[in-house]
Amino acid sequence: MHTMSNEAVAITGIGLVTPLGLTLEENWRALMEGRSGTDTIRRFDASSLPARFGGEVKNFDPNQYMDAKEVRHYDRYTHFAVAAADMALADAGLQPRDLPKEKTGIVVGSGMGGLETFMENARSLIEKGPRRVSPFFVPATITNIAAGLLAIRYGTHGVNYATVSACATSAHAIMDGLMLLRQGVMEVMLVGGSEAAITDIGIAAFAAAKALSKNNDNPRTASRPFDLARDGFVMGEGAGILVLERKDRALARGARIWAEVRGAGASSDAFHITTPPEDGKGAALAMRMALDDAGLKPRDVGYINAHATSTPLGDRAETAAIQAVFGEHTPNVAVSSTKSMTGHLLGAAGVVEAAYTAMALHYQTLPPTINLDNIDPACDLNHVANKHRPVAMKYAFSNGFGFGGTNVVLALGRHES
Repeated sequence: MHTMSNEAVAITGIGLVTPLGLTLEENWRALMEGRSGTDTIRRFDASSLPARFGGEVKNFDPNQYMDAKEVRHYDRYTHFAVAAADMALADAGLQPRDLPKEKTGIVVGSGMGGLETFMENARSLIEKGPRRVSPFFVPATITNIAAGLLAIRYGTHGVNYATVSACATSAHAIMDGLMLLRQGVMEVMLVGGSEAAITDIGIAAFAAAKALSKNNDNPRTASRPFDLARDGFVMGEGAGILVLERKDRALARGARIWAEVRGAGASSDAFHITTPPEDGKGAALAMRMALDDAGLKPRDVGYINAHATSTPLGDRAETAAIQAVFGEHTPNVAVSSTKSMTGHLLGAAGVVEAAYTAMALHYQTLPPTINLDNIDPACDLNHVANKHRPVAMKYAFSNGFGFGGTNVVLALGRHES
């Protein structure tokens, strides 16, 4: 990755809306307690679906963040994004008026966009005819509308777009933010992703692709990355937004810095639309690129927040990639998958996991992989199993891999104040 310099950028604000909670405190407490956020679906009748459970966002009221008309006009995924962005700015100690308007960029993506809105309008079209399709259908459904709405909300005139790369979406958004800040194009970036695909079509579709766990009887233990009994991922929903700033700017205003984004690597498997190669070659390439971009050696990395979604093939391929990159240092790298608690947030997974990794660096404590009772021998790693672990570490990876064979690895570093 050719950039003008490979300096780090500061993460000064984090906003999260996840199955584990609606604040940073709630999220961190749940991670430390090893609490599952997945359960039987409550928002609609899922009784006819092959998978009747997921990681739903609970007790979320969009009216706390948007007026009633806006709530009606936008999809749930946009509601989540607005809430997470407001919280991220507040966490960074910034008001919209503090932002350098032409030098603040927004890159917020979604894997699926407004799926619920799409379904509602498709039903209206079929049952009642074309006149019943909402004039807000297009803006509510498209994947870049969350980013656009945030720019309008905060009055920012910098770059504004969405990344869309399935489960790597928001990791790509963070990488883009890093590059735009390094190159001096922007001074502040709001980056992340949002997803609300727990809908009848969303669940039915991923189940048809044989991607989802079928453990309807035990939804809280269905997401079990690296475990022998894993049988597919558990759908999650929510949003994460990070405020990234040039480090000199963050220091000058005395901002609290959660962690630093030190580098990123991105690659393609060029293998299969949904399945990774067994040797995890593309993922390994992205990890090597991230090391290179951050100026790190394998021995410098103390923790990996794995992409591990709890699918039989994916977790094994990621293990192979980690072993290929870290070699003899592999036993010294702690690994966990927070998807065991949140489920898989698709387009929002990358940013939520990067946020958890930043918090892990800040608090020097690793969140566990829960439900890891019988480690798959093919996933022979230094697992943080079932219980959080205090640790002294400087650098960590957050891995994000998506359908289409797209891979992003983010290298984060502890901020030494």
